Amino acid sequence: MAAFPACQPPAPPLSRFCARALAFLAALLAVACGPGISHADDQTAAYHWQSVTVGAGGFAPDIVFSTAEPGLAYLRTDMGGAYRWDDKQGTWIALQDSMPTSSYMGIESLAADPIDPDRVYVATGMYRGYDAAMLRSDDRGGTWEIFPVPYRMGGNEDGRGLGERLAIDPDNRDRLYFGSRHDGLLVSEDRGEHWTRVESFPHKGVGVPPHGKATNAGLSFVLFGERTPDGIRPIFVGVADRGAEGLYRSDDGGASWQPAGGPQAPLFPAQAAAGTDGYLYVTWVTSPGPNGVKAGAVWRLAPDTGAWTDITPTKGPNLPPGGYMAISTDRQHAGTVVVASMNRWKPGDSIWRSTDHGDTWTDVRPFSKRDVSATPYLNWGNAEADFGWWIAGLAIDPFKSGHVAYTTGATVYATDALDTADGSAPLLWKPWIDGIEQTAIITLRSLPEGPVLLSGFGDLSGFAHTDLSRSPIHQFTNPVFANTNVIDYAGANPALIVRSGTPGHRSPDGSPVLAWSADHGLSWQPLHVPAVPYTRQGGKAATQQPDLSGNSAIAVSADGDSFIVASDHAIVSHDRGQSWRATSGLPAGSRPVADRTDATLWYAMHFASGRVLVSTDGGDSFKLLPTKGLPSSLKEDRPTWREQPWPLMAAPGRTGELWYFSAANERLYRSTDGGLSFRAQGGRIAIKALAFGKAAQGQPLLTLFALADRGDGLAIWRSTDGGASWLRLNDARHQYGRRFRTIEGDMRTFGRVYVGTDGRGILLGDSADAPE
Repeated sequence: MAAFPACQPPAPPLSRFCARALAFLAALLAVACGPGISHADDQTAAYHWQSVTVGAGGFAPDIVFSTAEPGLAYLRTDMGGAYRWDDKQGTWIALQDSMPTSSYMGIESLAADPIDPDRVYVATGMYRGYDAAMLRSDDRGGTWEIFPVPYRMGGNEDGRGLGERLAIDPDNRDRLYFGSRHDGLLVSEDRGEHWTRVESFPHKGVGVPPHGKATNAGLSFVLFGERTPDGIRPIFVGVADRGAEGLYRSDDGGASWQPAGGPQAPLFPAQAAAGTDGYLYVTWVTSPGPNGVKAGAVWRLAPDTGAWTDITPTKGPNLPPGGYMAISTDRQHAGTVVVASMNRWKPGDSIWRSTDHGDTWTDVRPFSKRDVSATPYLNWGNAEADFGWWIAGLAIDPFKSGHVAYTTGATVYATDALDTADGSAPLLWKPWIDGIEQTAIITLRSLPEGPVLLSGFGDLSGFAHTDLSRSPIHQFTNPVFANTNVIDYAGANPALIVRSGTPGHRSPDGSPVLAWSADHGLSWQPLHVPAVPYTRQGGKAATQQPDLSGNSAIAVSADGDSFIVASDHAIVSHDRGQSWRATSGLPAGSRPVADRTDATLWYAMHFASGRVLVSTDGGDSFKLLPTKGLPSSLKEDRPTWREQPWPLMAAPGRTGELWYFSAANERLYRSTDGGLSFRAQGGRIAIKALAFGKAAQGQPLLTLFALADRGDGLAIWRSTDGGASWLRLNDARHQYGRRFRTIEGDMRTFGRVYVGTDGRGILLGDSADAPE
């Protein structure tokens, strides 16, 4: 058992994905947790940390209102930890930023004590191959006791949008039940410290699937019903495993279990909600989601007769694909229930409300309006924001019937007027996300002029940030990428920006995966690259086909006139994409880097020999230099994933100055002669990402920032003397699961650093000792 503090309320704001992805993250975690070189003289700098505001941005599988106190709610996310709503401050507070264990940021389930508003439990574990634990707090997530468990979880796996698997016995609050994915029904009699299997439960689980196989949905929820007139408190458990689908019920405190009826396979129970009058409402689906739900239903169980009734809002032939998942009841008005569709892509998902136990329904989508002025990216370049997709969380405030919230794949919407909505006037929804930053950041660029920051996101394309305390109004569009993987700017002409990324989720085949901007990233033009002929080594003719997947990085020359696309065989344009030709002299898969001041100079790394290739003709041709000072082979350093930081970098404002970080050799190297020679800087340091920032006063060298391991796990570091010494910037309260992906220094403000995380958005760090 271990105790960890949560982060404090955020400081006042300024003025505030695929197998290779998982493999790369696993490599980072190995560095974060593995052995390293101890540096007793390392110090931690005084830094202020906060979030760059975007506003939510990721999938939050559920929202849970406390029944013990008005104005108290919790949000669980799939890769950014848990949040608590602080009603007095009017903000969500991240509860796990002090935890160093990455896996604990993936929340499988959350349970708030029904009587004690201070007590809350969280089941954590991001993937079945990662660590899992039960967390317990008696101060609303301010601090945590951590109890590691051997039961594998899947907070970011399929099925994360099913119901709450963790439940507190309202009649004995020391007893908790947990519906696991792989090990059946578990029970704890000591407030989550120890767990055993409930042997009387019919489904024992099917075990953890082997690597490469789909995960198990397991038990989809555990729910305590209302006490019946004869004193029985039913417990309901849904089973979502194929071949064992069904709903089970216990009327004797879990001693015995019986099938509770309902629809038959292929449908299985997804979520359930109990009314104060004893009615049970259950959604049924064909897939655990959040994708792949083709059909579904909503059924009601009557407490007096035990009869089931199909109350699905939309019935009949020719229904669009999709099912139902999120469901909630009104604690103030028996018979009032809301339910949401899942994966009904056309005409789009919706929410229905009933005030007569589901006999009749009102679809609220047709008269709903969304005010997303606080988070304009939700418009996605359209005139109006979408109602939402992946609606897995839906909750009616138990103390305020009109206050209803639902979670989506990108935000949390809420309204205060659902109880009076009848279609006669628009129903207004607003993002309820102040304090939530739950996104995966791939790349960052700080410019010496123009917007403060450019960011490349997973799923959200990217942004030009002109005010770090507000959600940006300039999203990367024309085209909208799903992921922006690379951003580069012209060193001597910073208004000229290029980016590459993967096609948008709803983009047609053949959509562009490259773009350029002449106004610091505020507006964009797509780049269309044709097939380009080239000559293979040995003289054989070949053709480089255009990359439509977004795997190829793009870079821009110092003057902004030339682009190089690092396709399998690199191609170059000297007229900003109007025409293209093949480069020569580069090994397959090379990624050229532009000198930051001289437009004729480009560099590339020859990993096999530990030497640099240079172009002196603007990127048309490259030759291998007799590089000295690097290891004879750097094959282990070669990135294998398009989102992985590139180890060869050119320093801003300095002709011929190159830096190379070797994670395999735990060394940082610097060249001042264009790659002819390198010198190791300082001692051993296993850098995973490096960035430049404004030089310290009186220092000739740019400030260096790094995501690196110096013996105590992955951390954020700064050097003002070229890597001879390092200061650690994040302390024990600012660990963020060590889910650090990319880093960038600010070129205008000394000491300022931006860190892109995998689930907690963009972190902004400012030095407490920076000069005014």
